[in-house]
Amino acid sequence: MSEAFLVAGSRTPIGRYGGVLSSVRPDDLAALLIRTLTERLPAVDWAAVDDVILGCANQAGEDNRNVARMATLLSGLPVTISGTTVNRLCASGADAIAIGARQIRCGEADLIIAGGVESMSRAPFVVGKSTSAFARDPQMFDTTLGWRFVNPRLQNEYGTESMAETGENVAADFGVSRADQDGFALRSQQRAAAAIARGRFGTEITAVPVPQRKGDPVLVDTDEHPRQTSMEALAKLPTPFRAGGTVTAGNASGVNDGAAVVLLASAAAVDRYRLEPIARITGAATAGVPPRIMGMGPVPATRKLLQRNGLQVADLDVVELNEAFASQALAVLRELDLPDDAEFVNPNGGAIALGHPLGATGARLVLTAALELAQRDAARALATMCIGVGQGLSVLIERP
Repeated sequence: MSEAFLVAGSRTPIGRYGGVLSSVRPDDLAALLIRTLTERLPAVDWAAVDDVILGCANQAGEDNRNVARMATLLSGLPVTISGTTVNRLCASGADAIAIGARQIRCGEADLIIAGGVESMSRAPFVVGKSTSAFARDPQMFDTTLGWRFVNPRLQNEYGTESMAETGENVAADFGVSRADQDGFALRSQQRAAAAIARGRFGTEITAVPVPQRKGDPVLVDTDEHPRQTSMEALAKLPTPFRAGGTVTAGNASGVNDGAAVVLLASAAAVDRYRLEPIARITGAATAGVPPRIMGMGPVPATRKLLQRNGLQVADLDVVELNEAFASQALAVLRELDLPDDAEFVNPNGGAIALGHPLGATGARLVLTAALELAQRDAARALATMCIGVGQGLSVLIERP
């Protein structure tokens, strides 16, 4: 089988809900990053790209009707380049990379652009069709996050608890205290602040020009979601999702906007265009868990992936674990026998600090992990995340 290399990548800054990127369409965010790749790698024959694969979780608004194809057309790539959009909810961007890598490893492609995009700020309301003529009981849902048009059988058999409620379930089932969750959240914020201060994300962020009503566009080049806090401030936050609960706005990921895109190449393409790979995509695995504890998905997915590759958790030098909630991140770490404060897990902060634009986060994790491996001159990294409705996805990457 051919090897699949990650040779370049970029992401936008992550914007807060209703924040600096809320006026930018998701197809424009993704198109900007695709265009950035073409500008950075002029030696590549971009007409030879086999496919563009983007993850997107919403797909109810401007990201509908195959946002990958729309972004490809908007980016200036030749009209002959195809595009497809995949939806594995929170892990959509990572799944897009895994799918592209498999195509290359199977010999069906040499160049794949993969990643993900999400504008949660611009997610619309949707109204269902009436079930009978002249009915006056339409259902309306906010598509930003969570369940809609629920199948009653699913409700009866598995429940349809909100994401935050699943975080509470994990905290209760796995004995994760409020103090430990707040401590984890504070570390995420502190690590992200330190990374921003030393310019760590400058190697992965592409500035986004945001049009203004008057004057020139404003260039946004820094993640907007991180904030200064303390254990005292975190401890004062309410637990709105459950009486006597532990999940707060301070120890959960955000609702955000952003995109991330990478270029994957076969060994033949690397030689042909004289590319310098950052990492090799070794494999990926998915697994299911009960929807009520969806946050535990990374555990079986990681175990399956490591077993398939003859590895142990101790063989990992870097881990990028999506912080949907501090409760689930800590429970996952403990199930994998990793310390709560492991230095090599989310060393530059995670989604609690940086934010979680659903379709983009998985691609951001893979890109960040690959760049971290290079900076540390280390061998192997894991990007893993939980997924709504009870799944997990893990991607294994290695230095080339």
